[in-house]
Amino acid sequence: MYFNKDSTRKPGFVLLPALASAPETGLEVGGAALVSFYTDTSDHVTNVSSLFGYATITTKAQAKLSLNANYWTPHNKVHYLANISYYNFPFDFYGIGNNTRLDNVDLVYEKRYRGNLESDFNLGKGLYLGYVLGGFKYYYRFDKNRYGVLNTDPAVEDKRGGAAGYAGPTFTYDTRNNNTYTTKGIIINAYYNLMHGAFINNGYEGGFFNIEYSEFFPLGDKLVLGTDIQEQSLTGSRSPFYLLPQMGSDEIMRGYYGGRFRDRNYLAGQTELRYRINKSFGLAAFAGTGEVFHTSFSFAQLKPNYGGGVRYFFDVQKGLAIRIDYGVGEKPAGEKRISGLYVALGQSF
Repeated sequence: MYFNKDSTRKPGFVLLPALASAPETGLEVGGAALVSFYTDTSDHVTNVSSLFGYATITTKAQAKLSLNANYWTPHNKVHYLANISYYNFPFDFYGIGNNTRLDNVDLVYEKRYRGNLESDFNLGKGLYLGYVLGGFKYYYRFDKNRYGVLNTDPAVEDKRGGAAGYAGPTFTYDTRNNNTYTTKGIIINAYYNLMHGAFINNGYEGGFFNIEYSEFFPLGDKLVLGTDIQEQSLTGSRSPFYLLPQMGSDEIMRGYYGGRFRDRNYLAGQTELRYRINKSFGLAAFAGTGEVFHTSFSFAQLKPNYGGGVRYFFDVQKGLAIRIDYGVGEKPAGEKRISGLYVALGQSF
């Protein structure tokens, strides 16, 4: 399935195994699967749709499960996005702010349920308007470390978690020539989720705003330059720590542990140079910068980010690839330089 050079518009399938081990989880096993297809095979306008899921389980009864749908109707008239996930998994929490310390790391046990549905309607000339609906429930325990930063830092709000439903508008402007391997065009995506608490958290009211701008410039037959800027903000009088924008992912600010730095606002940008060696293989180099902040942005607080990676296109016709990236970040005083290795399906943006 990884070396099939069929260039027809037939459905595709890829499976990736997962294997890991850590003291707090024991042995972790599982995998990810991607099914890709076109809802209309008679034209070359309709974007690629996909179903993606992954699941892992550990020897200490922890688990991750996520199912995602990315569905384009014929001629891209409507774009549907859906996700449902369940996590029962520990993570490292460092506190809040743009300068948290490794010495304060706190192992936190999280259980969360989340689901959402988004519908975007094509108004013509690359413009989409739509809505998003969803809900979540987060629960945390710190019985094994009552003196950790999660329990003792007064800046951390809603330490035990909470639940809420949300709804709001979405906006997309998309002129990309391909939604899986773009060589030219622009995409701007924005949404605002209005949230209202539920159950014991029913007094919470807030919102979450996200906007992302990406543009791609062809520099030759095999060379593409991509730029990407993202801003996120939590609104409302309260700041549940689990809703704060977080720096670091396999898409932007690669190399930073997700959530090492978090606060009410997040701004980051990156540029990536992509070189297509041949139909099946490619290379990428990237550099960027970003920061989280409470109210005031500061150029002096921006953190560096750079790295590179390789791409293997397992479905040449659809532009679908397995991506391996290594990202490097800052070197905090008294700590090792921050870095991370990523294996993912699809491009970073």
